[in-house]
Amino acid sequence: MEVFTVHSGLVAPLDRANVDTDAIIPKQFLKSIHRSGFGPNLFDEWRYLDHGEPGMDNSRRPLNPDFVLNQPRYQGASILLARRNFGCGSSREHAPWALVQHGFRAILAPSFADIFYNNSLKNGLLVIALPELLIDRLFREAASFSGYRLTVDLPQQKVIEPGGAEHDFEIAPFRKYCLLNGLDDIGLTLRHRDKIREFEARRLARFPWLEKTAGR
Repeated sequence: MEVFTVHSGLVAPLDRANVDTDAIIPKQFLKSIHRSGFGPNLFDEWRYLDHGEPGMDNSRRPLNPDFVLNQPRYQGASILLARRNFGCGSSREHAPWALVQHGFRAILAPSFADIFYNNSLKNGLLVIALPELLIDRLFREAASFSGYRLTVDLPQQKVIEPGGAEHDFEIAPFRKYCLLNGLDDIGLTLRHRDKIREFEARRLARFPWLEKTAGR
């Protein structure tokens, strides 16, 4: 996954509480197990005026002009502002996949559903819980100033406003290490690839009949 260090990006305010994972990526798009192609269907039921199904040409679908991500001023946003309990509902990993593939690198909210929170960090999406009063003010700033941007400094664990005000945030040291080094669960395992190869070689030397059963 992509390394996360310091990111400065345009902010999009999604002013809804209790956004569940079915709203983030509706259930009909979960048939694919590939980690690609979900970005165009992020928030599908809010983003488009028709009903979406896999395989549709999204470029031909009617957009909802009232939905925040369709508004010209928020095109290219990479930081999402959200309300409390973001990512509630079922534990689909497709939700952070869709958010990342749309272009989001970080989400700021007062609180997140636990499973969504962990799934996001495992997929390179930095989710940051900040005090609700601060989130309220950031919503007002994003609405008031076109092109409103924030900087997220993961090494220093700070969210930095355009005027320089800094706000600390918490993150588990292990998850911080993984994000800083671009390591998902597969990447963590592959750090030990030499030991894995040595083990496989010793095992096949001891049990040579396993070579056929392993499909080699």
